[in-house]
Amino acid sequence: MTTQKVKPLFDIYKTQTTEPIPNHWDWILISIIIFSLLLVVYLNFSGRVFQPLFNLAKASDWTRFIIRPSLMWGFMGLVLLIFRTFLWMRYKPFPSVMFADAPTLTIIIPAYNEGNMVEKCIDSVATALYPHDKLEIFVVDDGSKDNTWQHIQNAAKRYPGLVTTVRFNENRGKRAALEAGFRQAKGEIAVTIDSDSVIERNTLLAIAGPFADPNVGAVAGKVLVYNKYDGLIPRMLHVRYMLSFDFLRAAQSTYGTVYCCPGALSAYRVSVVKELLDEWVKQTFLGELCTYGEDRALTNYVLLHGYDTVYQRTAVVKTIVPVKYIKLSKMYLRWDRSYIKEEFRFASIVWKRRPLPRLIAIIDVFITNLRYPVSYAILALLVIMSVNDPSTILRLLFAIGFMSFLNTLYYLRSERSWDFIYGIFYAYYAFFMLFWVFPYAAITLRARSWMTR
Repeated sequence: MTTQKVKPLFDIYKTQTTEPIPNHWDWILISIIIFSLLLVVYLNFSGRVFQPLFNLAKASDWTRFIIRPSLMWGFMGLVLLIFRTFLWMRYKPFPSVMFADAPTLTIIIPAYNEGNMVEKCIDSVATALYPHDKLEIFVVDDGSKDNTWQHIQNAAKRYPGLVTTVRFNENRGKRAALEAGFRQAKGEIAVTIDSDSVIERNTLLAIAGPFADPNVGAVAGKVLVYNKYDGLIPRMLHVRYMLSFDFLRAAQSTYGTVYCCPGALSAYRVSVVKELLDEWVKQTFLGELCTYGEDRALTNYVLLHGYDTVYQRTAVVKTIVPVKYIKLSKMYLRWDRSYIKEEFRFASIVWKRRPLPRLIAIIDVFITNLRYPVSYAILALLVIMSVNDPSTILRLLFAIGFMSFLNTLYYLRSERSWDFIYGIFYAYYAFFMLFWVFPYAAITLRARSWMTR
């Protein structure tokens, strides 16, 4: 297959290639997205939807203190969404490496109480399209208490000379499991894959592609849901993952600053990792050794050392997601704790980026993080307002539904499926069932558990 080079956005990345020319559906969908964004601007600033808020903004000092900054943040958020949309449309995947020219690759699979899923993970890697003489697979059992080790051994017997197994006598944490693989890695590139995930056949060739650019230090893969049909939560998360792992990371990739290369599938230049490995392993926060949030932390260290982090849409992994509320809550608690810790670190790292990526990242992070104080303040105000004006609740529900519908349009460009409806369900589910997670994560930052079981 031949590829056609295009002029890179802001001259930041240079190895990406064009995708097929958009068809009529693409142009229709993009037109709807642009129209919807303009409609949101009109509805917000005409006061037709949130007229009570406009009235309150004039009522007293304390309401003005909440409403006016909220309206300003809403405007900035819309501008940011429009800009992200432009970057997302501009993003092009990197070309995969050719089979004959593939670099040496080390796969690291950390496992803890994974059962038979780890065997499926190993099988997907060992049978992937990649030359075996340039491939090594490390599987690390982090002190599992179930039959995970037996499944690892079963897989290792099927692929002698390809799979190397390591077993900890006790649970030491995912970071320690990954470290064991990084220390022994002989490949030019190290790929980390969660043990509850399986990759597509072309994923290894695809994820190695971006490293043709010497400025790239880490690559984030595209994460989809493996157990999509196991219930409402997996269906909702399938749409959610598409938006967070494709839309956001595609936009971030265009300026070489993907904020988190996910544990489910990421790749790192081994020479870079070995430079920063000791720092990463010994990382502390509030006096406690960091044992989780290893993916976001490692991404930050790669950025700190001056390398770009990018996204490869064609490198696909499918991962198991929670099917029950309690496990979903634990997953988000772990993510939010890591997010809070690493946002503080990124605030100091971002200043060392190149001028244009630095400016974009600062604006992006600033506006994005303002959503927490603003949203909780406006939520409290809306609760008070609804006592006197119950129609406020209907207005709020309409706003949630409309904005979630707008988000699902991005999903529809990638998947022509009625599953986009689950993205709207997710918006309501998150609003009513998960609103407490971030505040709780903020006050329990010192927790150290994997929280995956």
